[in-house]
Amino acid sequence: MELQTLQQSILVMAVIIGIGSLIGYRQPLTTDSRQLVITIIINVAMPCIILDGIFQTPMDKQVITQIFTIFLISILLNCLGILLGWAGARTLPLPAKKRREIAILSGLGNTGFIGLPLCAALFGPKGALLAAIFDAGVDVVLWTVGVMMLQEKGSFSLKGLKTLINIPMIAIVLGLGSALIGFAPPEPVKSLFGTLSKLASPLAMMYIGMLLPLFLRNKPQVSLPLLGMPIAFKLFLFPLLTAFLLSTFSLDQDIVSVALIQVAMPTLTLASILFARYSADEEMGAMTTVFSTLLALLSIPAVVLMGNWLLH
Repeated sequence: MELQTLQQSILVMAVIIGIGSLIGYRQPLTTDSRQLVITIIINVAMPCIILDGIFQTPMDKQVITQIFTIFLISILLNCLGILLGWAGARTLPLPAKKRREIAILSGLGNTGFIGLPLCAALFGPKGALLAAIFDAGVDVVLWTVGVMMLQEKGSFSLKGLKTLINIPMIAIVLGLGSALIGFAPPEPVKSLFGTLSKLASPLAMMYIGMLLPLFLRNKPQVSLPLLGMPIAFKLFLFPLLTAFLLSTFSLDQDIVSVALIQVAMPTLTLASILFARYSADEEMGAMTTVFSTLLALLSIPAVVLMGNWLLH
């Protein structure tokens, strides 16, 4: 992986987040405006980046194998990240529910909003496709293992799986199904997907930037030591452990590169929303997302550099 290309992409991300922060400071996001931006990103830009990746990538046996492999790797790695965070939280004198919250913040990353556009910029359409499949694995773990951990009874409900039926997931299924039967849309449609896919990265980064003043303005009461554990696990310990594990197996380089980038992502943006839904510590979820996103601009290149060293 070219470190210079990664650094340039991270720098562009940082600038766009900064622009979004300035806009958010001058014109704070309302509930309606937040929902509008999220709708455009999730229901328009992300499906188009997925479909563009599918229709720009020849579907041969190797690619199909890579798709199934990275989906399985995603589920295993995200479960491992949660387990690692839970083991770390057990060393602190905290209630059981707080330990489970730290475990989720330590293991699940922002693989959709940040990881998918970043992989598309670094590795092209095929990288975007593999990143989308990895993100699908994150969704599966989030709405099964994650939800069970947040519930007091620890029960699993099929009703929760309805959240997996969303526009990006439908784009993956329909796109892959079309590609497997040999259907290719007309060139103008492909061009449309390609054009709209370019919205994903700048819109997602700007949205994250616009959220920062909103979170910081609320003067959160979360202690920094409590935030430190999930951030340290998510940005440093877990990605480096992943790089070590990936180096011990003979895996395709495309899978290794995408998996390493995705695991190095900051805490998922959905954390505060999910925590609020299940009466968890919404404020800690929000602040972990904010600080891990800012620190990730520095940690991602460092982790990739260490990962490249381990993998070679």
